Amino acid sequence: MKTLPDLYNQEQLAFCQSLPKVELHAHLNGSVRASTLRELAAEKQIDPELCKLIEKGDRTLAECFGIFTLIHQVTTSISAIQRITREVLEDCAADNIIFAELRTTPKSRPEHGLTKQTYVEAVLAGIDAFSEQNSGMEVGLLLSIDRRESAEEAMHTVTLAQQYHSRGVSGLDLSGNPTLGSWTTWRPALDAARASGLHISLHAGEVYRPAETSQMLEWRPDRLGHMCCLDEQLRSSLLASHIPLELCLSSNVITESVAGYPDHHFRQLYHAGHPVVLCTDDSSVFSTTLSREYALAMAAFLLDRREMLMLAKKSIDYSFAESHIKQRLHTAFDRAAAKIQHSSAS
Repeated sequence: MKTLPDLYNQEQLAFCQSLPKVELHAHLNGSVRASTLRELAAEKQIDPELCKLIEKGDRTLAECFGIFTLIHQVTTSISAIQRITREVLEDCAADNIIFAELRTTPKSRPEHGLTKQTYVEAVLAGIDAFSEQNSGMEVGLLLSIDRRESAEEAMHTVTLAQQYHSRGVSGLDLSGNPTLGSWTTWRPALDAARASGLHISLHAGEVYRPAETSQMLEWRPDRLGHMCCLDEQLRSSLLASHIPLELCLSSNVITESVAGYPDHHFRQLYHAGHPVVLCTDDSSVFSTTLSREYALAMAAFLLDRREMLMLAKKSIDYSFAESHIKQRLHTAFDRAAAKIQHSSAS
Protein backbone atom coordinates (compact mmCIF):
# COMPACT_ATOMS: atom_id res chain seq x y z
CA MET A 1 0.00 0.00 0.00
CA LYS A 2 1.35 3.42 -0.92
CA THR A 3 1.53 6.07 1.75
CA LEU A 4 -0.30 9.36 1.31
CA PRO A 5 2.61 11.47 -0.02
CA ASP A 6 3.35 8.91 -2.76
CA LEU A 7 -0.02 9.35 -4.40
CA TYR A 8 -0.32 13.10 -4.93
CA ASN A 9 2.08 15.98 -5.52
CA GLN A 10 2.50 19.14 -3.48
CA GLU A 11 0.77 21.26 -6.13
CA GLN A 12 -2.36 19.11 -5.87
CA LEU A 13 -2.26 19.22 -2.06
CA ALA A 14 -1.80 23.01 -2.05
CA PHE A 15 -4.80 23.43 -4.34
CA CYS A 16 -6.94 21.17 -2.17
CA GLN A 17 -5.87 23.09 0.93
CA SER A 18 -7.06 26.29 -0.76
CA LEU A 19 -10.50 24.78 -1.43
CA PRO A 20 -13.32 25.66 0.98
CA LYS A 21 -14.52 22.26 2.15
CA VAL A 22 -17.33 20.51 4.03
CA GLU A 23 -16.65 17.69 6.51
CA LEU A 24 -19.65 15.40 7.05
CA HIS A 25 -18.14 12.23 8.54
CA ALA A 26 -15.71 12.98 11.37
CA HIS A 27 -15.82 11.03 14.62
CA LEU A 28 -14.88 13.35 17.46
CA ASN A 29 -12.77 10.90 19.44
CA GLY A 30 -10.91 9.71 16.34
CA SER A 31 -9.85 13.27 15.50
CA VAL A 32 -8.04 14.24 18.72
CA ARG A 33 -4.71 16.03 18.26
CA ALA A 34 -1.64 13.88 18.85
CA SER A 35 -0.16 16.58 21.09
CA THR A 36 -3.30 16.58 23.24
CA LEU A 37 -3.26 12.79 23.45
CA ARG A 38 0.34 12.90 24.66
CA GLU A 39 -0.48 15.50 27.30
CA LEU A 40 -3.61 13.78 28.60
CA ALA A 41 -1.89 10.37 28.59
CA ALA A 42 1.00 11.77 30.63
CA GLU A 43 -1.43 13.23 33.16
CA LYS A 44 -3.14 9.85 33.56
CA GLN A 45 0.12 7.85 33.47
CA ILE A 46 -1.08 5.63 30.62
CA ASP A 47 0.99 2.60 29.56
CA PRO A 48 4.09 4.00 27.73
CA GLU A 49 3.94 1.24 25.12
CA LEU A 50 0.43 2.31 24.16
CA CYS A 51 1.53 5.94 24.03
CA LYS A 52 4.23 5.09 21.48
CA LEU A 53 1.46 4.64 18.91
CA ILE A 54 0.88 8.41 18.97
CA GLU A 55 4.22 8.97 17.26
CA LYS A 56 3.54 6.54 14.40
CA GLY A 57 2.20 8.23 11.30
CA ASP A 58 1.78 5.09 9.17
CA ARG A 59 -0.12 2.75 11.48
CA THR A 60 -1.26 -0.82 10.93
CA LEU A 61 -4.93 -1.64 11.44
CA ALA A 62 -4.16 -3.17 14.87
CA GLU A 63 -2.28 -0.01 15.84
CA CYS A 64 -5.26 2.12 14.77
CA PHE A 65 -7.46 0.19 17.20
CA GLY A 66 -4.76 0.72 19.83
CA ILE A 67 -5.06 4.47 19.34
CA PHE A 68 -8.81 4.25 19.98
CA THR A 69 -8.07 2.39 23.22
CA LEU A 70 -5.78 5.20 24.28
CA ILE A 71 -8.28 7.91 23.30
CA HIS A 72 -11.06 6.32 25.35
CA GLN A 73 -8.77 6.14 28.38
CA VAL A 74 -7.96 9.85 28.36
CA THR A 75 -11.27 11.46 27.32
CA THR A 76 -13.05 10.80 30.60
CA SER A 77 -13.60 14.28 32.03
CA ILE A 78 -15.86 17.17 31.03
CA SER A 79 -12.84 19.46 30.65
CA ALA A 80 -11.08 16.98 28.35
CA ILE A 81 -14.19 16.55 26.20
CA GLN A 82 -14.68 20.30 25.91
CA ARG A 83 -11.03 20.72 25.00
CA ILE A 84 -10.85 18.05 22.32
CA THR A 85 -14.07 19.33 20.73
CA ARG A 86 -12.74 22.87 20.52
CA GLU A 87 -9.37 21.70 19.19
CA VAL A 88 -10.85 19.39 16.56
CA LEU A 89 -12.89 22.31 15.25
CA GLU A 90 -9.85 24.59 15.30
CA ASP A 91 -8.01 22.02 13.18
CA CYS A 92 -10.95 21.89 10.78
CA ALA A 93 -10.89 25.67 10.42
CA ALA A 94 -7.13 25.58 9.80
CA ASP A 95 -7.77 23.09 6.97
CA ASN A 96 -10.14 25.59 5.29
CA ILE A 97 -13.29 23.69 6.26
CA ILE A 98 -16.32 25.98 6.19
CA PHE A 99 -18.80 23.50 7.68
CA ALA A 100 -17.91 20.67 10.07
CA GLU A 101 -20.46 18.09 11.09
CA LEU A 102 -18.98 16.12 13.99
CA ARG A 103 -20.40 12.89 15.34
CA THR A 104 -19.93 11.22 18.70
CA THR A 105 -21.50 8.54 20.88
CA PRO A 106 -22.77 9.92 24.22
CA LYS A 107 -20.82 8.09 26.91
CA SER A 108 -21.71 7.23 30.49
CA ARG A 109 -18.68 6.94 32.75
CA PRO A 110 -20.08 6.94 36.29
CA GLU A 111 -16.66 6.26 37.77
CA HIS A 112 -15.65 9.67 36.40
CA GLY A 113 -18.95 11.41 37.22
CA LEU A 114 -19.95 11.48 33.54
CA THR A 115 -23.46 10.76 32.25
CA LYS A 116 -24.58 10.68 28.63
CA GLN A 117 -26.30 14.00 29.12
CA THR A 118 -23.28 15.73 30.69
CA TYR A 119 -21.15 14.25 27.88
CA VAL A 120 -23.37 15.87 25.24
CA GLU A 121 -23.37 19.14 27.15
CA ALA A 122 -19.56 19.05 27.31
CA VAL A 123 -19.33 18.59 23.54
CA LEU A 124 -21.77 21.45 22.98
CA ALA A 125 -19.76 23.64 25.37
CA GLY A 126 -16.66 22.87 23.31
CA ILE A 127 -18.51 23.88 20.14
CA ASP A 128 -19.65 27.11 21.80
CA ALA A 129 -16.10 27.90 22.96
CA PHE A 130 -14.85 27.44 19.40
CA SER A 131 -17.69 29.47 17.84
CA GLU A 132 -17.06 32.40 20.18
CA GLN A 133 -13.60 32.80 18.65
CA ASN A 134 -14.28 31.63 15.08
CA SER A 135 -17.18 33.13 13.19
CA GLY A 136 -16.12 31.86 9.76
CA MET A 137 -17.02 28.17 10.18
CA GLU A 138 -20.42 26.61 10.78
CA VAL A 139 -20.72 23.52 13.01
CA GLY A 140 -23.22 20.69 13.29
CA LEU A 141 -23.39 17.68 15.60
CA LEU A 142 -24.72 14.14 15.20
CA LEU A 143 -25.20 11.82 18.17
CA SER A 144 -24.17 8.25 17.41
CA ILE A 145 -25.89 5.03 18.36
CA ASP A 146 -23.22 2.38 18.91
CA ARG A 147 -24.03 -1.11 17.60
CA ARG A 148 -23.16 -2.50 21.03
CA GLU A 149 -26.12 -0.62 22.52
CA SER A 150 -29.55 -2.02 23.32
CA ALA A 151 -32.82 -0.70 21.91
CA GLU A 152 -33.39 1.15 25.18
CA GLU A 153 -29.96 2.80 25.09
CA ALA A 154 -30.52 3.79 21.46
CA MET A 155 -33.82 5.43 22.37
CA HIS A 156 -32.05 7.37 25.12
CA THR A 157 -29.66 8.76 22.52
CA VAL A 158 -32.62 9.79 20.37
CA THR A 159 -34.15 11.56 23.37
CA LEU A 160 -30.90 13.47 23.91
CA ALA A 161 -30.79 14.44 20.22
CA GLN A 162 -34.35 15.74 20.45
CA GLN A 163 -33.57 17.60 23.68
CA TYR A 164 -30.56 19.37 22.18
CA HIS A 165 -31.89 19.82 18.65
CA SER A 166 -32.20 23.57 19.19
CA ARG A 167 -28.55 23.65 20.35
CA GLY A 168 -27.24 22.29 17.06
CA VAL A 169 -27.77 18.52 17.23
CA SER A 170 -29.12 17.91 13.74
CA GLY A 171 -29.40 14.16 13.68
CA LEU A 172 -28.35 10.63 14.49
CA ASP A 173 -25.66 8.28 13.26
CA LEU A 174 -25.55 4.49 13.56
CA SER A 175 -21.97 3.28 13.86
CA GLY A 176 -19.65 0.93 15.71
CA ASN A 177 -18.36 -2.57 15.04
CA PRO A 178 -20.22 -3.59 11.86
CA THR A 179 -20.20 -7.28 12.81
CA LEU A 180 -22.20 -6.71 15.99
CA GLY A 181 -25.94 -6.59 16.55
CA SER A 182 -28.94 -6.50 14.26
CA TRP A 183 -30.46 -3.59 12.35
CA THR A 184 -33.89 -4.42 13.75
CA THR A 185 -32.66 -3.60 17.28
CA TRP A 186 -32.13 0.11 16.53
CA ARG A 187 -34.75 0.70 13.87
CA PRO A 188 -37.49 1.74 16.36
CA ALA A 189 -35.18 4.43 17.77
CA LEU A 190 -34.26 5.61 14.28
CA ASP A 191 -37.93 5.64 13.28
CA ALA A 192 -38.65 7.85 16.30
CA ALA A 193 -35.75 10.16 15.40
CA ARG A 194 -36.97 10.53 11.84
CA ALA A 195 -40.53 11.20 12.99
CA SER A 196 -39.28 14.05 15.18
CA GLY A 197 -37.51 15.74 12.26
CA LEU A 198 -33.95 14.60 12.94
CA HIS A 199 -31.68 13.59 10.06
CA ILE A 200 -30.16 10.11 9.91
CA SER A 201 -26.85 8.79 8.60
CA LEU A 202 -26.06 5.07 8.70
CA HIS A 203 -22.71 3.30 8.54
CA ALA A 204 -23.48 0.51 6.10
CA GLY A 205 -21.72 -2.05 3.97
CA GLU A 206 -18.48 -1.92 5.97
CA VAL A 207 -18.58 -5.72 5.94
CA TYR A 208 -20.59 -7.97 3.66
CA ARG A 209 -24.02 -8.26 5.30
CA PRO A 210 -26.31 -8.11 2.25
CA ALA A 211 -29.63 -8.60 4.07
CA GLU A 212 -28.95 -5.78 6.53
CA THR A 213 -27.52 -3.45 3.88
CA SER A 214 -30.59 -4.06 1.70
CA GLN A 215 -32.88 -3.23 4.63
CA MET A 216 -30.99 -0.03 5.29
CA LEU A 217 -31.29 1.03 1.66
CA GLU A 218 -35.01 0.30 1.73
CA TRP A 219 -35.35 2.45 4.87
CA ARG A 220 -33.76 5.34 2.93
CA PRO A 221 -31.64 7.27 5.43
CA ASP A 222 -30.62 10.84 4.58
CA ARG A 223 -27.01 9.73 4.06
CA LEU A 224 -24.94 6.54 4.11
CA GLY A 225 -21.36 6.00 5.22
CA HIS A 226 -18.76 3.78 3.53
CA MET A 227 -20.79 1.12 1.58
CA CYS A 228 -17.60 -0.78 0.73
CA CYS A 229 -18.85 -4.38 0.57
CA LEU A 230 -21.65 -4.69 -1.98
CA ASP A 231 -22.76 -7.25 -4.51
CA GLU A 232 -24.11 -6.18 -7.90
CA GLN A 233 -27.71 -6.09 -6.71
CA LEU A 234 -26.85 -3.87 -3.73
CA ARG A 235 -24.72 -1.62 -5.92
CA SER A 236 -27.63 -1.20 -8.34
CA SER A 237 -29.97 -0.44 -5.44
CA LEU A 238 -27.55 2.16 -4.10
CA LEU A 239 -27.25 3.89 -7.47
CA ALA A 240 -31.04 3.88 -7.89
CA SER A 241 -31.52 5.38 -4.43
CA HIS A 242 -29.46 8.55 -5.04
CA ILE A 243 -28.75 8.62 -1.28
CA PRO A 244 -25.65 10.78 -0.68
CA LEU A 245 -22.66 8.72 0.36
CA GLU A 246 -19.88 9.72 2.79
CA LEU A 247 -16.61 8.28 1.47
CA CYS A 248 -13.43 8.06 3.55
CA LEU A 249 -10.59 6.95 1.28
CA SER A 250 -7.71 6.56 3.75
CA SER A 251 -9.90 4.90 6.36
CA ASN A 252 -11.20 2.34 3.88
CA VAL A 253 -7.73 1.49 2.58
CA ILE A 254 -6.04 1.31 5.98
CA THR A 255 -8.83 -0.84 7.45
CA GLU A 256 -8.58 -3.01 4.31
CA SER A 257 -12.20 -2.49 3.37
CA VAL A 258 -10.93 -1.77 -0.16
CA ALA A 259 -7.74 -2.98 -1.83
CA GLY A 260 -6.21 0.42 -2.60
CA TYR A 261 -6.90 4.03 -3.50
CA PRO A 262 -7.30 3.55 -7.29
CA ASP A 263 -9.64 0.59 -6.57
CA HIS A 264 -11.91 2.61 -4.30
CA HIS A 265 -15.61 2.60 -5.22
CA PHE A 266 -15.49 6.41 -5.34
CA ARG A 267 -14.48 6.05 -9.00
CA GLN A 268 -17.55 4.10 -10.10
CA LEU A 269 -19.98 6.13 -8.02
CA TYR A 270 -18.56 9.49 -9.07
CA HIS A 271 -18.62 8.67 -12.77
CA ALA A 272 -22.16 7.31 -12.42
CA GLY A 273 -23.20 10.73 -11.09
CA HIS A 274 -24.06 9.41 -7.63
CA PRO A 275 -23.93 12.07 -4.87
CA VAL A 276 -20.66 11.56 -2.96
CA VAL A 277 -18.80 13.61 -0.36
CA LEU A 278 -15.20 13.11 0.76
CA CYS A 279 -14.61 12.85 4.51
CA THR A 280 -11.86 11.89 6.96
CA ASP A 281 -13.65 9.45 9.31
CA ASP A 282 -10.94 9.65 12.01
CA SER A 283 -8.29 12.18 11.00
CA SER A 284 -5.96 11.52 13.93
CA VAL A 285 -6.20 7.73 13.89
CA PHE A 286 -5.64 7.54 10.13
CA SER A 287 -3.10 10.40 10.02
CA THR A 288 -4.93 12.47 7.43
CA THR A 289 -6.77 15.74 6.81
CA LEU A 290 -9.69 16.56 4.56
CA SER A 291 -7.30 18.39 2.22
CA ARG A 292 -5.25 15.19 1.91
CA GLU A 293 -8.38 13.18 1.17
CA TYR A 294 -9.22 15.62 -1.61
CA ALA A 295 -5.65 15.40 -2.95
CA LEU A 296 -5.85 11.61 -2.88
CA ALA A 297 -9.07 11.70 -4.92
CA MET A 298 -7.61 14.23 -7.32
CA ALA A 299 -4.57 12.04 -7.97
CA ALA A 300 -6.10 8.55 -7.81
CA PHE A 301 -9.13 9.34 -9.99
CA LEU A 302 -7.49 11.92 -12.30
CA LEU A 303 -9.84 14.76 -11.39
CA ASP A 304 -9.07 18.28 -12.55
CA ARG A 305 -9.47 21.52 -10.57
CA ARG A 306 -12.95 22.27 -11.90
CA GLU A 307 -14.15 18.81 -10.88
CA MET A 308 -12.67 19.25 -7.39
CA LEU A 309 -14.41 22.60 -7.02
CA MET A 310 -17.76 21.06 -7.97
CA LEU A 311 -17.19 18.09 -5.65
CA ALA A 312 -16.60 20.46 -2.74
CA LYS A 313 -19.54 22.72 -3.61
CA LYS A 314 -22.07 19.91 -3.93
CA SER A 315 -21.09 18.64 -0.47
CA ILE A 316 -22.86 21.64 1.04
CA ASP A 317 -26.21 20.35 -0.20
CA TYR A 318 -25.65 16.92 1.39
CA SER A 319 -25.09 18.40 4.85
CA PHE A 320 -27.74 18.39 7.57
CA ALA A 321 -27.43 22.15 8.00
CA GLU A 322 -30.58 24.24 7.92
CA SER A 323 -31.44 25.92 4.61
CA HIS A 324 -30.36 29.41 5.67
CA ILE A 325 -26.97 28.06 6.75
CA LYS A 326 -26.58 26.21 3.44
CA GLN A 327 -27.29 29.48 1.66
CA ARG A 328 -24.56 31.22 3.66
CA LEU A 329 -22.16 28.37 2.93
CA HIS A 330 -22.86 28.58 -0.81
CA THR A 331 -22.22 32.33 -0.75
CA ALA A 332 -18.95 31.85 1.14
CA PHE A 333 -17.93 29.02 -1.18
CA ASP A 334 -18.65 30.97 -4.37
CA ARG A 335 -16.67 33.93 -3.08
CA ALA A 336 -13.68 31.73 -2.23
CA ALA A 337 -13.93 29.73 -5.47
CA ALA A 338 -13.88 32.94 -7.52
CA LYS A 339 -10.60 33.92 -5.86
CA ILE A 340 -9.13 30.48 -6.57
CA GLN A 341 -10.15 30.60 -10.22
CA HIS A 342 -8.83 34.15 -10.61
CA SER A 343 -5.52 33.14 -9.04
CA SER A 344 -5.25 30.12 -11.35
CA ALA A 345 -5.93 32.23 -14.42
CA SER A 346 -3.39 34.94 -13.58
